[in-house]
Amino acid sequence: MYRFETYRSQYAANIRLALPVVLTQIGQILTQLADNVMVGQYGGDDPVPLAAIAFGGSIAFIFFITAIGMAMGLTPLIGELFAQGDRRNSAVLLQNGILFYTLLGIVTTLLQLAGIPLLYRLGQPVEVVDMALPYYRLLSYSMPFIMLFFAFKQFLEGVGNTHAELIVTVIANLANIGLNWVFIYGHLGMPEMGATGAGLATLLARIMTPLLMIGYFCSRDRYRPYLEGFSLRNYHRKTVRTLVRIGAPIASQMFLESSAFIGTTIMMGWLGTLAISANQIAITVNNCAWMVVTSIGAAATIRISHCYGARDIGQLSLAAKASYHLILAWSGFATVAFVALRHYIPQFFTTNAEVIAITAELMLFVALYQLSDGLQNISVGILRGLQDVRIITPIALLSYWVLNLPVGYLFGFTFGMGPSGLFLGYFVGLTVAAVLMMLRIRRTIRRLKE
Repeated sequence: MYRFETYRSQYAANIRLALPVVLTQIGQILTQLADNVMVGQYGGDDPVPLAAIAFGGSIAFIFFITAIGMAMGLTPLIGELFAQGDRRNSAVLLQNGILFYTLLGIVTTLLQLAGIPLLYRLGQPVEVVDMALPYYRLLSYSMPFIMLFFAFKQFLEGVGNTHAELIVTVIANLANIGLNWVFIYGHLGMPEMGATGAGLATLLARIMTPLLMIGYFCSRDRYRPYLEGFSLRNYHRKTVRTLVRIGAPIASQMFLESSAFIGTTIMMGWLGTLAISANQIAITVNNCAWMVVTSIGAAATIRISHCYGARDIGQLSLAAKASYHLILAWSGFATVAFVALRHYIPQFFTTNAEVIAITAELMLFVALYQLSDGLQNISVGILRGLQDVRIITPIALLSYWVLNLPVGYLFGFTFGMGPSGLFLGYFVGLTVAAVLMMLRIRRTIRRLKE
């Protein structure tokens, strides 16, 4: 039977870790909102500028989320060592992570640039792709810097510090919004760049993040020793294989999930620029709820990894259950808010009446899959903390590629539901993923107890 007193300390610990991550995510979402609102207002009744950054940003995001998925493998490894007081191996992991993840960022940039010719083969309006390309290129140039930032960020999360990323992200995001104003509209003597200006602002802000994080590390006595003796000679294949062993399944899961959203965005393009713009608004608003979900998931990873490192399975089980309780409460709130405000939210992004009407309908489906999205996200966070990550790739493959995309196409085009039918695919895929991952966690914890 549920008793609040049993979980009071668990809720407090989870929220204490999650709150700075939530605030960090708010900063990131506000930047995305700023890009969309400022470019949308720049375009006015013309949906092409907003559709351009929606398309370019969506394709860039699939590379971005896959690369940072690899970096997220560092957190549970550091969390386990932190609980055991092993500073030496933690330093080895960090230094190898800095080198490996930065190199991965360079490779990601090259892959993004090599894929540019394919953007014209995805069935999107030509004018949208033309405007999206400069924005897309600028985002691709930022990947080495963002991966260097994530090396430090994931290490700090592993030792339970979620405040540093908040400070760095807030500073960078404020700079991004200010630079948007300068480059999109052409202020302070700069030319009016529209959607391209939003990309340039993002690039400059992302360059700031690793510089600020390195400055933070070097200014703190407790973290500076982790960088002592930093050298290419410390780059070991065995350590990198460990990073890949945990990071690759996480990256695969994030790629498969994000590709379902990107695939849906591409299919939206087959329905025209109005559908692309409406989809972008709905997904951007959904991300406002998702930031809380991912923050609770990040806190779950940290707490589970610490309990796992200490081999305290009783606390581990309570921490996992508390994470689910928090996500149930948040998902209920988000669902009600999206339904109640579905006609008002789109008006912040555009004045186009058709886009507003389509978005309002899509918001009902966003509300529908909130609980499923929350449960599967928390489940992934718990599995990361347990370092039980191999299973998440086949679950993601089944949920997002075998079910989500085909079901979306079936309802969107075969049954003629249009944009709403495509969003129905999300509900099916996310629900299946949530159920299968929760069953896996139950099995894993039971085995640990035995």
